[in-house]
Amino acid sequence: MIKMIVRQKTINKIIKDNYRKEISIQFSLDGFSFCICNSTTKELQHFTTHTFENSVATPELLLSKIEKLFNDYSVLKQEFETVTIIHQNNLSTLVPAALFNENELQLYLDYNIKTLTNDFIAFDSLTQLDVKNVYVPYININNYFFQQFGEFDYKHHATVLIDKLILHSKNNTKKQFFVNVATTNFDIVVIENSKLLFYNSFSFNTKEDFIYYILFTAEQLKLNPETFLLYFIGDVEKDSEIYHITYQYIRNAAFIKLNIPFFDEEEDISNHSHYTTLP
Repeated sequence: MIKMIVRQKTINKIIKDNYRKEISIQFSLDGFSFCICNSTTKELQHFTTHTFENSVATPELLLSKIEKLFNDYSVLKQEFETVTIIHQNNLSTLVPAALFNENELQLYLDYNIKTLTNDFIAFDSLTQLDVKNVYVPYININNYFFQQFGEFDYKHHATVLIDKLILHSKNNTKKQFFVNVATTNFDIVVIENSKLLFYNSFSFNTKEDFIYYILFTAEQLKLNPETFLLYFIGDVEKDSEIYHITYQYIRNAAFIKLNIPFFDEEEDISNHSHYTTLP
């Protein structure tokens, strides 16, 4: 089993009161993170990440964790020009816009996941593709954020992830295989010529589970482990078990290259981590 750890990291730069601020909050059953930026310059001013000691079992328990974090972090209790909430879960599916019917949201999800009759189902429009992302947001947490901030935008993390990766890859014509790692889940995104070839989310308990899904996906896409490019994003470092086992099987495994000067070299947050939370 994966070893669960508590990891709290808060970084503040100089925050002035005379500029407009925006906040991005991402949460899952495994943790919570947020960043505050200057709305005009998009300069990052504050970042916090909190990994739960044990993955919570339900959205109700997650809400109690988030309520406590709001009490702990006074920086959350201020006015923001823009608030973006990102739901990170594997309760989603992509639908081509040409086949999409807003009245059939439940049907799309039933092909992939088990939903309940009282589940609220939402969808996002990807900005870089003619695709809809249908998903189950944690509506109780949305309601709590409305009480805290008033109106806000919310999205599924896959929407943010795919849109950002399409933009990141726009000048690269080769197939690129991205792996976005969380504590107990990871996403695979494969892009070629600014087109999405593959997206899926997988749960894993061991490094063997992890590499199995990567190799299985590569085989289905007829990608040669000796030649295709794999880029890591998220909660993975060179000293981690999943990196080492991936490097045993995939010849070209590296980390996505980003330029986020906010994080200093001595800080233990890598530029490739928290890709969907950061601007």
